[in-house]
Amino acid sequence: MTPAIARIEETDVTGVRTALVVGGGIAGPVTAVALRKAGIEATVYEAHPAAADGVGAALMVAPNGLNALEIIGAAQVVRAVGQPVPGMVMGDARGNRFVESPGLDGLPAGQAMARSDLFRVLHDHAVAQGIRIEHGKRLVAAEETSDDVTAHFADGTTATADVLIGADGIRSTVRTLIDQDAPGPEYGGVLSFGGYATGSGVRLEPGVMYFTFGTAFLGCWGAPDGRIVWFGSLPSQEPMTVAEARQVPAADWLKQLRDLYAADAPAEALLQHSDPETMFITGPMEMMPPVPHWHRGRMVLVGDSAHAPSSSSGQGASLAIESAIELARCLRDLPDAPSAFAAYENLRRPRVEAIAAAAARTNKQKAGEQEAAPPLAAFPTAEQMFGAVQRHLIDWDQTVTP
Repeated sequence: MTPAIARIEETDVTGVRTALVVGGGIAGPVTAVALRKAGIEATVYEAHPAAADGVGAALMVAPNGLNALEIIGAAQVVRAVGQPVPGMVMGDARGNRFVESPGLDGLPAGQAMARSDLFRVLHDHAVAQGIRIEHGKRLVAAEETSDDVTAHFADGTTATADVLIGADGIRSTVRTLIDQDAPGPEYGGVLSFGGYATGSGVRLEPGVMYFTFGTAFLGCWGAPDGRIVWFGSLPSQEPMTVAEARQVPAADWLKQLRDLYAADAPAEALLQHSDPETMFITGPMEMMPPVPHWHRGRMVLVGDSAHAPSSSSGQGASLAIESAIELARCLRDLPDAPSAFAAYENLRRPRVEAIAAAAARTNKQKAGEQEAAPPLAAFPTAEQMFGAVQRHLIDWDQTVTP
């Protein structure tokens, strides 16, 4: 069903006290809890019939994401399902190391985990904070009046509140309701996969994530159970949907990856000791181009619906968490939704677009469109590469000004 275009009335929207949050992934529950902390009642509406069921690839919550989660009391529940990975090594497939870092001074260790585990603990934390989450609610339309906005769902039900927040991901319906000409996600030139290697003989330092630029890109780290988690890229000019990629047997994909990485260390050994049954087929690496309109009337975007920077950034989840907190601050401190939404976009757009642009350059390396790595002497330090991004802090107690 094609989403109906919202009816927008130019009104003075004041006194935001209630919110509809569309999307129950990462940004949705965090937004709802942050809004509750700001004194705004929020309900989350998720299209899927149930919470995450344990299927999905791995991701990292970076130090800046963990610091943002501290504001809503969720950092500890995320750490409970994560594996601390503070260190990083970047190098080539011949064993040369360009950058080595035990972690940035003064920052918490990033946490690696299954995406579904992050969804689950954020969902459970929101419920424990009194947030109502309704499943099976696929948004199909929205309409505004001078007083409120009403969401229409595919099951025929409706819900009304002061504002509607689109936390509905990279293929956002709310983004289309705000702007019917809004861009969609762009393909990054590679198909993404992950898996587990057992008995490969590869020795990794505990708590260190390795990034190898060889024939193609491969990253890995050691899991607590002794297996090695890996994630790699298969350059492909033709994009495939996730569904199309998953129709191809995992064993066929694994063979292609083994052929591609045949001369690369440690990729060759890891892939030779991986079982196709444990592979993640995550499909096309995608990112959002700059979205012209983050808000309109009583509706606004948060998280991937506004700024998905591609997995190359290592920041997708963390930026979504940051934006959720900042949106709640703006709605708390400013007198009406239009001024709050404008302040929120002003706070977030420069940061997220800079990170997305850097990830796009990394995507070109992974797709083989430019030299994989500069000479050793030209490589920046870990602080130079990640310091400004990972040291970002949100001051919840500071008042937002227009």
